[in-house]
Amino acid sequence: MTVPNGTLVQPACFLLVGIPGLGPDTHFWLALPLCCMYALASLGNLAIILIIRVERRLHEPMYLFLAMLSTIDLVLSSVTMPKMVSLFLTGVQEIEFNACLAQMFLIHALSAMESAILLAMAFDRFVAICHPLQHASVLTRPMVAKIGLAALTRGFVLFFPLPFILKRLSYCRKHTVTHSFCLHQDIMKLSCTDTTVNVVYGLFIILSVMGVDSLFIGFSYILILRAVLELSSQGAALKAFNTCISHLCAVLVFYVPLIGLSVVHRLSGPTSLLHVIMANIYLLLPPVVNPIVYGAKTKEIRSQVFHIFSQNGSLYLPGTGCSSASSQWFYLERIHKHVLCSQL
Repeated sequence: MTVPNGTLVQPACFLLVGIPGLGPDTHFWLALPLCCMYALASLGNLAIILIIRVERRLHEPMYLFLAMLSTIDLVLSSVTMPKMVSLFLTGVQEIEFNACLAQMFLIHALSAMESAILLAMAFDRFVAICHPLQHASVLTRPMVAKIGLAALTRGFVLFFPLPFILKRLSYCRKHTVTHSFCLHQDIMKLSCTDTTVNVVYGLFIILSVMGVDSLFIGFSYILILRAVLELSSQGAALKAFNTCISHLCAVLVFYVPLIGLSVVHRLSGPTSLLHVIMANIYLLLPPVVNPIVYGAKTKEIRSQVFHIFSQNGSLYLPGTGCSSASSQWFYLERIHKHVLCSQL
């Protein structure tokens, strides 16, 4: 279909496929595990945020960065999973054009913010292990706040043009997005006009954000590994490196699917089932896995979770003076509202 010069053809909505090759019945049954994943991601990340918010002794750089990571994962899962559940349960594929662009922007911007926080956490581990005497003076609370603000600003500024450079395109082909959510490269492929600007800018921000971050994270761990191997005591070396295990798992869970998705997109040609599976792993796995990994491997988080539920099987928040279940839940709700207000 040809488009006259200067004429923009924009659809009222796009159609989300879900998982190609699967029928409505299979999609319906996939909604149940997806609901469980969303509940696990929401409760796990919210628990980490609240525990760090309540426990003042956890107001250290490592835990503050972890709270930022959990906040990003909480928002990211809320941007993607509810729409997927609705798609699988009801079979309603339509997503309004501007809503699709907004979801696309949030997915990419939040992913960039998560990459920046993972880099900040790597820097925190590097300073703590390689320069322990300078850790308190380098990573102060104001510095941690500035790093978090820089991560937020970079993700917003670099990906803010994406919806606008997509709106300048004409979409005269089919309006079917081959995933369960909207991604830049998939929307771009639906255009029947020149997408050179989109391709170049998309490649630029991927290399300048995820590419640079991953290189610095790798370099940080090379220095950490060298410092650990130079320790005279094997026990001290294992203890030092054990503090990095949780972060290393989070890095692998985030970057391995991202690299796999990038390779598949550039080598496989048309979008296939493998594309969709890799994209789902990349977006859905980190918000679910990160709270489990940090809850299991971080002693302070694990002990607080056990302590909360250790008082006669009811919820107990240390330092609150709450003894009854109703008052404890009231206090938890009050803190939740305070956290949400502080984020706004």
